[in-house]
Amino acid sequence: MSALLASGLVAASSDSGPVWLLILGPAGAAGLYFGLWQYYRNTGKSHSFERETRVEAKPITGTDRKVNEIKGTTKSGIDGDNKSSHRQRVQRVP
Repeated sequence: MSALLASGLVAASSDSGPVWLLILGPAGAAGLYFGLWQYYRNTGKSHSFERETRVEAKPITGTDRKVNEIKGTTKSGIDGDNKSSHRQRVQRVP
């Protein structure tokens, strides 16, 4: 790869054509790809969640209430559902 780059630069200096511009395109694209890859991976800012974060496990609390049972595909909803009233469904933990 470097031999090809060196031969291209030598040819560009002895030739009148802009060979260096043809080499600069893929090199710039590779640099941009690598930069965006590093930015979105956050390799310098990431931490190991399993080693550095402590999570206290607690038992699950709450109750479930069976509303209805749907058999077949004629009725697509459940009577008494609360999917549109999210304030009632999701409450803040004190």
